[in-house]
Amino acid sequence: MSRKKKPLPLLEHIEITDIAAEGKALARVNDMVVFVPWAAPGDIVDLQVRRKKHSFMEAEIVRFHQKSPLRHEPTCQHFGICGGCKWQHVPYSEQLKAKQQQVEDQLRRIGKVELPPVSPILGSANEFEYRNKLEFSCSNKKWLTREQVASGETFDNMNAIGFHITGAFDKVYPIERCHLMDNRHNEIRNAIRDYAYLSGMTFYDLRQQHGLLRDIIIRNSNTGEWMVIIQFCMEESEDEDRAKALLQYVADKFPYITALLYVNNQKCNDTFSDLPVHVFKGNDHIFETMEGLRFKVGPKSFYQTNTEQAYMLYKVARQFAGLTGSELVYDLYTGTGTIANFIAAKARKVIGIEYVPEAIEDAKVNSEINGITNTEFYAGDMKDILTDEFTSLHGCPDIIVTDPPRAGMHPDVVQTILRTSPKRIVYVSCNPATQARDLALLDYNYAVKAVQPVDMFPHTPHVENVVLLVRR
Repeated sequence: MSRKKKPLPLLEHIEITDIAAEGKALARVNDMVVFVPWAAPGDIVDLQVRRKKHSFMEAEIVRFHQKSPLRHEPTCQHFGICGGCKWQHVPYSEQLKAKQQQVEDQLRRIGKVELPPVSPILGSANEFEYRNKLEFSCSNKKWLTREQVASGETFDNMNAIGFHITGAFDKVYPIERCHLMDNRHNEIRNAIRDYAYLSGMTFYDLRQQHGLLRDIIIRNSNTGEWMVIIQFCMEESEDEDRAKALLQYVADKFPYITALLYVNNQKCNDTFSDLPVHVFKGNDHIFETMEGLRFKVGPKSFYQTNTEQAYMLYKVARQFAGLTGSELVYDLYTGTGTIANFIAAKARKVIGIEYVPEAIEDAKVNSEINGITNTEFYAGDMKDILTDEFTSLHGCPDIIVTDPPRAGMHPDVVQTILRTSPKRIVYVSCNPATQARDLALLDYNYAVKAVQPVDMFPHTPHVENVVLLVRR
């Protein structure tokens, strides 16, 4: 006989005291931390505990007794459901304070390294419409709100285009308007949705893994160009005709799209780095510009999603590098070579390494179109490329700039960096927690001399951070 679970408690008249990581707020009850989504410091609430562990609880608000004076009305109609902008109900100035504290706490608590004073965070010039890329999933299982479920309403059409809901991988919450990108992207996405509805196009079933319309990526650039990539799952002979009819509709309705592309993806996941991308109309790329340089961005290329803040970020990295023109620089996780090309004018030579071969080809093109001749780029897994043999062949770097993914650097990469012993390391990170872990590994040989947080993602808990390490 299974043991009956003890009911989780209702906590009454609890004050929310701080903003926590992952977009949550927190309260303290009997020396235990309680994490609460969608709350703000100063709220007085009743909380229903949903999860209880030895040292913390997770709860949700079931009643407000008093709303915090910090609260303001969120801009987005989808706030509280879609899960993207977790802090829209908190003023941007307060978000910046929380991100500053998050960086300091994680570097000290996880890294346990000696830190200089952390510089004040550089906030984004734009709170909304700051992104240059958004990705939307298509599903035949629309996420229903609690109110919709409780009403007993039935839906003839359960297809949806939008964002995945946490904890329900096969369901998508339909988005009518997202404020994170120029409003043209809403027009494009909703037109694709309406055409698919009217034409009877099937939407992808994530469990059964079939259905024609699968995924939509929309990108724009500061040159005014637009790229749209539609992923289909074409399994039947007629599917290609249906897909191309949709693409023609999009091309006719939105003539400003300069790169209209499509992918036939029959895999179990939405990644298409190993699949061919087909051009339906226009080019296979768009261009971004930065400080007089032009950067080619292809469908598989990584480019920072907040263009204006990327410029701020790269200026900090260049400043921390302290280049005089005589240095050999390794740019790890170079992507399309944005940082490498951005700093090349002030270095003797820059070598960029990146996992995605297509991004490396774009990096080479970016050097060529900007007349940059002192860069070299290599494609492959970082831990396999950056070896002692590689540094023996190309020379030990004077400076390393590293901008790894959220998981941070592989331990083998850290050890190779330590053996090459550059004078300076400029560590750019989108995850201060894994950055702190790596700083601890580097601490014996390197001292942290400067820390500069940069906010790329208003209304989300994410923050970029740049750290300068100097050889002891």
